[in-house]
Amino acid sequence: MSLLINYINEQEQSILKTYADLHQLAEPSWQEQKTSQYIQRVLTEAGIPFKTYEGHFGIVADIPGEGNEIVALRADLDALLQEVKGKVQPNHSCGHDAHSTMVLHTALAFAACKPYVSKPVRFIFQPAEEKGEGALKMIKEGALVGVHYLFGVHLRPWSEVPMGKVAPAIVHSSCATIYGVIKGKQAHASRPQDGNNPIEAASYLIQALQNIRLKSPDSFSIKMTGLHAGGDSSNVIPETANFMLDLRATTNEAMDELQNRAVDLLEKVGALTGTNINGTVKEFVPAARLNRDAIMLAKEAASSVLGDENVVANCISQGGEDFHFYTLQKPKVKATMIGLGCDLRPGLHHPDMQFNQEALLNGTKILTSLIYNAASKNHDNKH
Repeated sequence: MSLLINYINEQEQSILKTYADLHQLAEPSWQEQKTSQYIQRVLTEAGIPFKTYEGHFGIVADIPGEGNEIVALRADLDALLQEVKGKVQPNHSCGHDAHSTMVLHTALAFAACKPYVSKPVRFIFQPAEEKGEGALKMIKEGALVGVHYLFGVHLRPWSEVPMGKVAPAIVHSSCATIYGVIKGKQAHASRPQDGNNPIEAASYLIQALQNIRLKSPDSFSIKMTGLHAGGDSSNVIPETANFMLDLRATTNEAMDELQNRAVDLLEKVGALTGTNINGTVKEFVPAARLNRDAIMLAKEAASSVLGDENVVANCISQGGEDFHFYTLQKPKVKATMIGLGCDLRPGLHHPDMQFNQEALLNGTKILTSLIYNAASKNHDNKH
């Protein structure tokens, strides 16, 4: 293990350069061609075999080992499409460039040092996390076949996990969006009695959302985050209003109930207002499923690199992450996503997001230690 850590220390400048390169290659979901080509080139130069796929830019790289139980490490490739200084462009404000850097250099450490491991090791570079679709695509492609342990990493804001600290698990919430349409009746604004204003129906809906209660004790939220109706004429009652609802819940069970309540409420408000309201649930990502064994391994790896005093409690996040589709679809996979403290400010998805790049070295060491321990011969006898 010390050989791996020493190698990573020697690669500090290379790690920083990889991050700088990937940061400049920011590409939106399903369009990560240059990012994927960069990673493929580095893997090829290191002699690491990998597989690519038709129709998307995901990569699966494998390092052989004994047995059939694979230990896997996942990174996300895509950037957000957002407004930066007045221009809409791809921007790595969620840290996926950092995640890919750490996972790639973990693979390079294994390829260079060739440590003995009793289990095969897999590195998954996944597209389209921001769309909540990439994990499902990689599952369909067979990326989880044979996987026993799966690990991920995510930069955390300074307020959640301080610089130099690590959380062994990020407890993400379940998130979903309902895209809806309200159909009313057009009329001249001077004769509202002849029409049915969908904007007024939307106002009823906003108030009704505040009264939703669940049988589940888990916390949740639902709110309207988008509403568009009408054109340029102020003297026309519009026929159609389009809206978006943001749904969040701390468990998948609560999210199921919340979605059912929301869809039922749309029908009731439509009946009350004499409009036709339809909604479709999209952009769903599941809540985290915590695994004791995977979290224990993450704690051990973080402690070995940074010391026990720098391993903090699980990070509770109201945000969502499609990493958790892996365990929703494959419940037998033992998984956790590590929260890496890096003095990230002002926050994730902010167009001016910055972090202390020294954390890349910490993260790469932790991931390498984690994968080595999980793939070691005696691990299953310890837990």
